[in-house]
Amino acid sequence: MNRRSFLGVLGGAAAGLALSGCGLDQTGEQLVSKARVPTRFRVPLPVPPVAREASPGVYQLTQREVRAEILPGLHTPILGYDGIFPGPTIESRRGTPVTVRIRNELSVPTVTHLHGGHTPHEHDGWPLDLVLPVGDDRVWTSHHGVTGNTAKGERDYRYPMDQRAATLWYHDHRMDFTGPAVYRGLAGFHIVRDDVEDALPLPRGDRELPLMICDRSFDVDGAFAYPALDQAMRSVPGVRDEWMEGVLGDVVLVNGAPWPVHEVDAARYRLRLLNASNARRYRVSLSPALPLVQIGSDGGLLAAPLTHDEIDIAPGERFDVVVDFSQVPVGTEVTMVNGLGAGGTADIMRFRVVRRASDDSRIPARLADVEPLVPAEGARMRTFQFHRGDVGDHKGWTINDRQFAPADVQADSPLGEVEIWRLVTDVHHPVHIHLDQFQVLRRDGKESGPYDQGWKDTVDVRPAEVVDLAVRFTDYRGSYVMHCHNLEHEDMAMMATVRTV
Repeated sequence: MNRRSFLGVLGGAAAGLALSGCGLDQTGEQLVSKARVPTRFRVPLPVPPVAREASPGVYQLTQREVRAEILPGLHTPILGYDGIFPGPTIESRRGTPVTVRIRNELSVPTVTHLHGGHTPHEHDGWPLDLVLPVGDDRVWTSHHGVTGNTAKGERDYRYPMDQRAATLWYHDHRMDFTGPAVYRGLAGFHIVRDDVEDALPLPRGDRELPLMICDRSFDVDGAFAYPALDQAMRSVPGVRDEWMEGVLGDVVLVNGAPWPVHEVDAARYRLRLLNASNARRYRVSLSPALPLVQIGSDGGLLAAPLTHDEIDIAPGERFDVVVDFSQVPVGTEVTMVNGLGAGGTADIMRFRVVRRASDDSRIPARLADVEPLVPAEGARMRTFQFHRGDVGDHKGWTINDRQFAPADVQADSPLGEVEIWRLVTDVHHPVHIHLDQFQVLRRDGKESGPYDQGWKDTVDVRPAEVVDLAVRFTDYRGSYVMHCHNLEHEDMAMMATVRTV
């Protein structure tokens, strides 16, 4: 479809909002690296270390700025949990509460959100609940003078972990500055395990790989290139006009390494795929072709496995898949490719099948019980329109023509009630809802898509699309947010307060 046809699909009202960086595959503008881009498939895949408890049930992570060798021969300043990117992987168990103590040794405030966590309001990472830098006594506010519940130097985030086994992730969520903070490294995995999943004969140990996929661009000295209006991340939110649709990098990183390579046995592997990009969507497949057997989504195991040739992953989404490398001869190089990329961004990473090995894993025909979330006849329907609009005296991104204001509640949702939320878009908006997972009911009045199955907390809403969700909040009253997980959109006001009552 050409650009004129695309604008016609959007319709008259939205057509005036479409920009040069918006298309059918991506919403964003690529930022070209000035640094020399490395040869692909030379760097070994790093696997983030598993965090150790500081005391029973307590993990302590320190946010620090360090210099890391991401591009060979260059040193990139990163903001890292424990000074690494990605941060340490936290592993917890269903029914066993954990505390994550965040110590901020950076020069700016932070907020940590457990993405996918079923968490009380005060520990969810409300965008104004700042953790101030150690020793910093200044008064920090958002760009329009609003403050939240601030903590000096450290904050304990308490997670009940009363939820299914799933691939979660944690990342910075400070109002106005989530985009540059995550881009510079403030993200890591949090994996929840439970007895149901443990009883399944799925690949485990070294054959279970968390893969954080993201794109970045680099300045000539190796620093992350990011077109922020305020490079110091202090007072002015957002990015320069050319990139307000979203920042697309030209180097694909997996677990912080550019186009890495990983040696595997001729056996089944479980790949926990996370799209941690600010704006880029990926269409993941393998070459030579191997099936991607999906066993889980954002909220944990599916009821039964689904086999895909390729999977579309929007920012914030997770897909748990099993790949059987015994289907190709030893010595084969299997490349994970991106069907929505071009040039360097058409490749993600490579696997080298290096040895025969025994394998007692398998994929059961039945994985887990998944409660169908069925709205009652006459269930409350709420409509949220995501599109470009006025944000103060400039253009930004809005929900229902309103920019994010913490006290402006767009929905009071009763706990335990199943509602239908209708999401309407102009361009790509991966929509993330805090507190509870949801289920996708329909796309454009038809059945849900092939990547919508199971419990979701982020849904890929494509240009000019209408998506209906079944939403139910449970357990915790308070203020939460719903927002676009294109982080440039989020920072430029595409977020709404949702209150559970």
